[in-house]
Amino acid sequence: MSNTQDQQSMVKVVYVLYLVSIMTGGLTALIGAVIAYVYYSGADEPMRDHFQFQIRTFWMGLLYTIICGATIPVLIGFLLSVLLVIWIIVRCGKGLSAMGKQLPPDDVMTWWL
Repeated sequence: MSNTQDQQSMVKVVYVLYLVSIMTGGLTALIGAVIAYVYYSGADEPMRDHFQFQIRTFWMGLLYTIICGATIPVLIGFLLSVLLVIWIIVRCGKGLSAMGKQLPPDDVMTWWL
């Protein structure tokens, strides 16, 4: 397997790990973030952008998870948790779609989608 194919495979694996993290309480997201960090520095474009997008997704997702947990006592956290799951699915879907077209994610630095 060539380096480019290896990077493409790892980008896909990280997106899938993020999606599975919805059911594993975030454990697979942590594994995905470690993979993204390992591959980021040696990645070619547009794979580097995907890894950066994934790293940002992990950290923003962690922040949003903390906010959801902190607001559960006032009941808004439940709604925010549903929105967080949708956010993860959409970000990973956009990343996988761009990956299928051999393009970088649309807006790597966005905090939203």
